[in-house]
Amino acid sequence: MKFAFMCREPGGKRGSIAIIGSGAAGLAAAGYLACQGYEVNIYEKLPYAGGAMMFAIPTYKIPPDSVIEGVEDLRDRFSVKFFFKTKVFRSGQNRGDLGDDFVDRVESLERVVEEHDAVLIATGAWHPTTVVRNVRNVATVFEYLYLWRLRDEGLSPNLIPKGRKVVIIGADLPVFEAARRMLDYGSEEIYILYSSNVRETPTSLHWMQHLSREGVKFIQYTDIKRIIVEHDTAKALEYTEFDYKKSQYITRVIDANLIMVSLGSRSTPPALESSTDIGIDDTGKIIIDGQYRTKLEKVYASGSVVLGLIYRLGTSFRDGMNAAKYIDIHLSRKRFL
Repeated sequence: MKFAFMCREPGGKRGSIAIIGSGAAGLAAAGYLACQGYEVNIYEKLPYAGGAMMFAIPTYKIPPDSVIEGVEDLRDRFSVKFFFKTKVFRSGQNRGDLGDDFVDRVESLERVVEEHDAVLIATGAWHPTTVVRNVRNVATVFEYLYLWRLRDEGLSPNLIPKGRKVVIIGADLPVFEAARRMLDYGSEEIYILYSSNVRETPTSLHWMQHLSREGVKFIQYTDIKRIIVEHDTAKALEYTEFDYKKSQYITRVIDANLIMVSLGSRSTPPALESSTDIGIDDTGKIIIDGQYRTKLEKVYASGSVVLGLIYRLGTSFRDGMNAAKYIDIHLSRKRFL
């Protein structure tokens, strides 16, 4: 996988650019800007570059070695500098997100902006949405897959959530990968609950049919009411299901010793929502103009931190490339002013 695929060697432009986050959008932008000749510094809180490509997406879809090859190409052929285990955040603020356990150093956003000619924020969406917190036996699918990748890469000995009877809320691609993992991990009963019809889910029927043959049960047209908790531990899930024979919703309760939730993930900008000078909406997404500029001078943003969690890598790559083109245009204009 080549991120600087549009050139063979760096161009002759001058200037330094910081990219915060090294997921698909950040690496695509780095490849474009490195090709133009800019000095590119990438700040990444995780121990490897790649973001969700390395730590959430199944390896059979994107081989980790392919991502590493592209990152090494940026480093060796274009002198892109990577600062791993480094989190960039606004001074005096803090927020805990998935992946923070690897952070060794925190850089202030203000300092990074001051030391570069332009900054691209591409920090993604690393705050999984859940229905309840601080309850045992409840986890998000995003976190579950993340923990598996850490184990696969030998980065963490943390225990993986395990349950004999599992209920999963959601019907996106990560849900099916999590269900596959659970089957391999010894789960005996798995139920997947979702609010729509089978044909309305953003996933091909192939996965549903495959998992059904493995014994996974799908329950459609559901509305989650509550997780039943006893002594801070989830015991069951209460939901309503539409009964077509009776043309009405029926309330049901299903016992479970592990409940997984896949309801997306909030954007994780390097500042809290109260930072009005950057422009962050109430869902955590950074607000940009038509040229990827934030309210802060010389600061741009792209990818999931702007659009919300992106499931299609092509969208992330394209967004990062487009942001990089506007950064190049703006810096080129300044040289002639």
